[in-house]
Amino acid sequence: MELERAMTIFESPDTFKVNLAGQPVWIEEIDQANGMATVQVGSRPTNTMTVSVDRLQEEAK
Repeated sequence: MELERAMTIFESPDTFKVNLAGQPVWIEEIDQANGMATVQVGSRPTNTMTVSVDRLQEEAK
């Protein structure tokens, strides 16, 4: 995913389906300077990872 798209999804009031390696994630924070995103994996708020934005994939609608 491109950084600009990740920012659009992060800032949107709408919900978008985003995956990391086939697992659903929720974008919690974007580090624009470094192209990184902190994501919540699955439904557990304590299960977070920081990954390169280009590893994220938006599901087709």
